[in-house]
Amino acid sequence: MSTEFIPTPQVQTLVSYLEHEAQPMIVLDPDYGILAANTAYQRQYGTADRPYLGHKCFRVSHHYDVPCDQSGEHCPMRRAFELKGPDRVLHIHHTPRGPEHVDVELRPILDADRKVVAYVERLTTVKHASARASQAGLVGRSPAFNAALESVQRVARSQLPVLLQGESGTGKELFARAVHEASDRHDGPFVVVDCSGLPETLFESELFGHEKGAFTGALNRKPGLVETAAGGTLFLDEIGDVPLGMQVKLLRLIESGTFRRVGATETQQADFRLVAATHKPLQQMAADDSFRQDLYYRIAAFPIYLPPLRERAGDIPLLIDSFLQRGRKTVPTVVIQPAAMARLLAHNWPGNIRELRNVLERARLFADDSIVRPEHLPQWLHARPHPLPPAAPAAVPSPPPPAPARDLDAQIRRLVRDGHLSRREMADSLGLSERTFYRRLKAVGLV
Repeated sequence: MSTEFIPTPQVQTLVSYLEHEAQPMIVLDPDYGILAANTAYQRQYGTADRPYLGHKCFRVSHHYDVPCDQSGEHCPMRRAFELKGPDRVLHIHHTPRGPEHVDVELRPILDADRKVVAYVERLTTVKHASARASQAGLVGRSPAFNAALESVQRVARSQLPVLLQGESGTGKELFARAVHEASDRHDGPFVVVDCSGLPETLFESELFGHEKGAFTGALNRKPGLVETAAGGTLFLDEIGDVPLGMQVKLLRLIESGTFRRVGATETQQADFRLVAATHKPLQQMAADDSFRQDLYYRIAAFPIYLPPLRERAGDIPLLIDSFLQRGRKTVPTVVIQPAAMARLLAHNWPGNIRELRNVLERARLFADDSIVRPEHLPQWLHARPHPLPPAAPAAVPSPPPPAPARDLDAQIRRLVRDGHLSRREMADSLGLSERTFYRRLKAVGLV
């Protein structure tokens, strides 16, 4: 255990206790200073060239000059001080591996007069999402994405049913898998039921299974997807498409935890965690009697809103780098020309992440020299949102860059001006590859 000045014997005792914790943990003084860190923290977050003892937590974890709440983020220390109790938040921390999502739980240590003398911070790296470009899984670092990810972290270890609500293409199956992987059932199966692709005549058989001879063509006993999901998670995708006739049977399964195969008389015990998803307005459908209200309230115990891409536009460069990384074993590395990136940032993406991925896969096929240019993008992506004014003798000025691009350029200028980070560290903090970051430096005239 590495320590500096410890203010009270009680805190010293606490430090000795935390040394036996497997989770990374640090002790903070009331002025944000890091007093001590256990071995698990040193192994996961400490490096020889980045001292942390005696330094402010917001500088070590975020490279901020002021506390998180003064930098536009939620500060768990301030909240824990007000509550005299624990607070929890999902943050993006700088680590030896680059920026990572970290689930932070902060608990105040009180003396006999209920005065805060120190804090204990437990840090858990979120392994099922990436704040950097990644070849698989959830990717993002925008506030809207982080809010959804924090909800996943909150509910995952419980047994509550989860309802994922969002437009088509927002990554509902990836979020459902994240719930599964962060749960106590992560070693069990993750079984997907595509409710929109099953006709009503087959739905019951697929879900519950059937006995031999239960109907024409049932030549053998077949276990259903509910049985297959035993010990794991059952993901009902597009549950809004479940026929009304089947909704009552689905409700009985959820409420009683039992089911019967088609053609069977004995009752089977179910053992699964339920995650459902839909792009439809289920609450309104329940009010209109096009979806059973009792079923809605059973599956919507913990709703999570998945933001469309237009609400997390700052993640677009990060997602682009991620998609272009995928398949590198078989194709050369592809980069995006700044003018093409501006086009991609300006689009509204009604098809969300699925649409973005498809556009990039198409562009990759046209980029013979591994550089995606504006002409490699679909023609409809070039359409301007407003008609140009009538031609005039003077040249029409170029349109300003889209808001996300301006925000990104402002962040780049701030990082360069601060001068605390290397070029690689600045790229990681923005969720960009070093090559993409260098192109943005050139675009804003900093190199």
